[in-house]
Amino acid sequence: MGKIKGVIFDGGGVLINDPAPGLVSYCAKGLGVSEEDFCKAFEKFLHGFQTGKTSHRQFMEQIASELGVEMPEAECLWHEAFISAYRERQEMFELARRVGANGYRTALLTNTERPVMDFFAKQVDGLFDVYVFSCVEGTAKPERRIYEVTLERLGTKAEESVFIDDREDYIEGAKRVGLRTILFEGVEQVKNEFGRFGVRIEKSGAGGEGKKI
Repeated sequence: MGKIKGVIFDGGGVLINDPAPGLVSYCAKGLGVSEEDFCKAFEKFLHGFQTGKTSHRQFMEQIASELGVEMPEAECLWHEAFISAYRERQEMFELARRVGANGYRTALLTNTERPVMDFFAKQVDGLFDVYVFSCVEGTAKPERRIYEVTLERLGTKAEESVFIDDREDYIEGAKRVGLRTILFEGVEQVKNEFGRFGVRIEKSGAGGEGKKI
């Protein structure tokens, strides 16, 4: 097993609690429909929204038309919903800092929409070396290109990099590119997997040169 040089973190479901249930609940209420009905429309049009092919307004127009309801009154319902659902996993933020402080190249790779990116990017500013948002790149996990873009910007080879995500389909997409992977279950599990891959997570000053935070 070669030496790991880069570590790639997912956003929703890894760094923060999965925001999807809260997003669905908030938006369904805002549109006056059931969560089940909203989910069906949401899943139908989400890919275009996450790859930047449709704007927030276009996405909401598609959903409203699909459900036969009026457009929401909120200027950006999706942004409001994400803020409402946003819950950081502070231990994972700290773990990302410690990985970077131990000299590894780090990246955030997340499928997200522009209204979410604008908020989320501020919360993780300075935490990673590289930021890859699907809505900017025009491609989304588990498509091959988005992993390749991340590796190109990290400057590491696939076999030198570990990718952490909570979705099996995104993990499988990463494996097809040659990335080593961790299917997220919890913070302690990730620490144990880092040990298996030889990724150091000592606190700054506890050995290893590391980067300053």
